Amino acid sequence: MQIDKAQILELLRGQGDEQRAQQADQELPQQVDTDQHGDLLSRLGISPQDLIARFAGGGGGGGLGGLLG
Repeated sequence: MQIDKAQILELLRGQGDEQRAQQADQELPQQVDTDQHGDLLSRLGISPQDLIARFAGGGGGGGLGGLLG
């Protein structure tokens, strides 16, 4: 699944995790593919599966929920 980097950064910043957002901003491409970039997302502490659930319409109520490891 393709997710715009800005959406991921917004999630991280919404949780007050500016340090991780800055790291993600430096390391992630503009369009993040959850399959292709799954290892990088995991290294940043972001669950690719939870991103898919959130942006495929199953996320709901704001915040990162279980996205951060």
